[in-house]
Amino acid sequence: MPWREALSPVRMERVALVAPVQRCRAMLLAVSARGTVELDVPGPALEGQAEVDRVADAAVVDGPVAALVGWSPSHELAGLAEDLAEIDAAVVPLARPAGIDPPTLLIGQHASRTLVDTYGTVPYQDVDPARLAGPAYVLMFGMMFGDVGHGAVLVLAGLALRARRWARLAPLSRLWGFVTAAGVMSMVFGALYGEFFGPTGVLPVLWLDPLSEPVPLLAAAVGMGGVLLAAASVLGTVNRVREGGWGYALYARTGLAGTALFAAVGLGVWGLVSGLGALVVGAAVLGVVALVLVGIGLLAETGGGFAGAMQTGVELVDTVVRLGSNIISFARLAAFGLTHAALLSLVWQGTTALWGPGWRAVAAIALFLVGNVVTFGLEALVAGVQALRLEYYELFSRIFTAEGRAFRPWSPVPAGGVAPVEEGTRS
Repeated sequence: MPWREALSPVRMERVALVAPVQRCRAMLLAVSARGTVELDVPGPALEGQAEVDRVADAAVVDGPVAALVGWSPSHELAGLAEDLAEIDAAVVPLARPAGIDPPTLLIGQHASRTLVDTYGTVPYQDVDPARLAGPAYVLMFGMMFGDVGHGAVLVLAGLALRARRWARLAPLSRLWGFVTAAGVMSMVFGALYGEFFGPTGVLPVLWLDPLSEPVPLLAAAVGMGGVLLAAASVLGTVNRVREGGWGYALYARTGLAGTALFAAVGLGVWGLVSGLGALVVGAAVLGVVALVLVGIGLLAETGGGFAGAMQTGVELVDTVVRLGSNIISFARLAAFGLTHAALLSLVWQGTTALWGPGWRAVAAIALFLVGNVVTFGLEALVAGVQALRLEYYELFSRIFTAEGRAFRPWSPVPAGGVAPVEEGTRS
């Protein structure tokens, strides 16, 4: 599949289903068997033949012809037309109604897909960030859960899910790649931190020791957050263009104006750190232009007037404050990485203090095992939740401004587990 198609919802067509009145129910059963058409029929769905009758009665009848309208994936139209031709029916593409977005159908049920689906349905016009959300989540998780030993346990857990040896865990088997990738990334950061079930000295520090060098770790976390926010801003701008064109994207807080404001902050920090005054001045000018554009967009949304101007002013301040909080929020990557290292350090210190002959060795081993189990469970939960929070509140809030509607192909629910049968339908 081309990468562009993998990052966008499936192209939908507005269609009319047309058949002789006496063949309308046969057409509906053929459509149900195909499972590729969402019908626009108001009212609650019924079961079995009653649902078929309900939808057939809702068809528009013109002389000897009955018609229903709905949505279908473009690539399914040829197969649908062949099926309907066998019962003297047809599918006719229609123009898309103004102001109505098609339902969303996304390809692939990989683990990263779950991250986006839990947040909401991707709007039809938007880019689907699922294939990018997974790596971002794994990267953030690994930074907070950096330990080679704990990461290896996660890898083994992922492989166990893939093996499907426990029936109760079978529904989670599709997450095996996600869990395994999180474990691998935890091992990578653990190697950088020199952590193997804590500061045991088994591994050398390749980058920094979190407990002795917290400031560089904090700077790295904020820098990583800046990169992720920049990527989210670019995706948000692309989505605003796809939703309303360049004019809409120009003034949107999550479009070009918002991206320019974020870029101004980044350039300003760069100029201050490097001592480049011209860069700081350029960043200030860019920031002012971006705020003016955002203000124009907000004023247009509020309808103008004194009340609109006041609301615009408040929302401009909120825009600046929110941008700063978005960036600083990624400091939690370092904070929880430090917490993980600190807990394991306490366990290791207690283990070495207890170590000795006889019962002391047994107590030390027990403390090491129990301490690692407790730390693993607690920190895996905390890192998982915090990475999810950053994904949703800091990144997805820039990518999405609305929620789409999932594509739901029409099919009558069998009454009593038996599908309805209509004479003349395909076997």
